[in-house]
Amino acid sequence: LGKCLLSPIVLAAYAYNRSLSELGPGGRGEGEPGVLCQLFAFLMAFFGLAPTLLLLAMALECWLSLGHPYFYRRHLTRRLGATLGPAAAGLCALFCALPLLGFGVPMQYCPGTWCFIRMAGGGPRQLGFPVLYASLMGLLVLAIVACNVSSMRHLYGMARRQPRRGAPPAAAPRMEELDHLVLLGLMTVLFTVCSLPLIIRAYMGAFVADFNENADLSALRFLSVNSIVDPWVFIIFRTSVFRTFVRRVCRRL
Repeated sequence: LGKCLLSPIVLAAYAYNRSLSELGPGGRGEGEPGVLCQLFAFLMAFFGLAPTLLLLAMALECWLSLGHPYFYRRHLTRRLGATLGPAAAGLCALFCALPLLGFGVPMQYCPGTWCFIRMAGGGPRQLGFPVLYASLMGLLVLAIVACNVSSMRHLYGMARRQPRRGAPPAAAPRMEELDHLVLLGLMTVLFTVCSLPLIIRAYMGAFVADFNENADLSALRFLSVNSIVDPWVFIIFRTSVFRTFVRRVCRRL
């Protein structure tokens, strides 16, 4: 959904050779980015935070199902899962709308096809939101990594408890657990590496007054790369050829 909403705006800016502020209606005040730029900044912030919150819900579910199966069986229902997505999206939308109300400043980034929250320069009212956004992202990343590491530990323990040289039916569950273990590890590392640059840049811009537009743009690109590469990692890993290759490597190790 994020790619379908954001990509046409970027392609239109390139097609007309105009920046986002020039492409859409002007802002309310002089020097304020245009309405289209403000909308783009809101969507970028929303689609950076909402999937992270949903990833945390998925990581918590995985951790509870493996480590606390009785609690999971009794308290986690399909109705809870169905309401969790809209509730997370609504909370993220309210939070990311704060810059539109004056707490934070949307900013157009070079070459004029990106807009995001200003992460350096300005007073506490302007920099309070990016610090809050980065802190929330950081807490979500730490929680996701902690849940995934705990789930990987449970999967590894389940694989170790399977007999190494037993009947063929015992080998299939063991290799399936190793498949999930490797996939979870890859996605955790990828998510962490792609999320940390934005968090670091927000803190550096607020507390060190480091205004580096190229570095901010690189951090935004890292955040975008995660949502592009992550599904491909999942798709490629689920293919039989790649899984067979991973299983052979695990056996040799």
